[in-house]
Amino acid sequence: MGRLTIGSFSSPAGTMSLDFAIKLAEAAINKGHAVDLWLSGNATVLGNKDQKHYKDYSHLQKTVKLMFNSGRFRMAICEACAETRGCHKDITMDECIRASMDWHLASCFSADRVIMIGDN
Repeated sequence: MGRLTIGSFSSPAGTMSLDFAIKLAEAAINKGHAVDLWLSGNATVLGNKDQKHYKDYSHLQKTVKLMFNSGRFRMAICEACAETRGCHKDITMDECIRASMDWHLASCFSADRVIMIGDN
């Protein structure tokens, strides 16, 4: 199977692009592919530990944890984007990588396919 790199560049408000990126990653993993997911902008908050689930509200952390457990999923958040949003290292999930854009670029170069998802 192949490796897919997804870049999620989420805008400040009113977007479902992160939800789509997670569903795409989950589908690829379920088909046996490996997935690298890069989160920048407001998407970096997905890396926070212990998020609370509210009924009828988008909650992606459970899906992300299941993907981590597959052994075929890596998720990295832009460290600068996270820090500017108050998402410090001590509240980041242990499995989540905090990195600069170099991590995403390296993943893109080693991937079989690359998809960039975002809104401006």
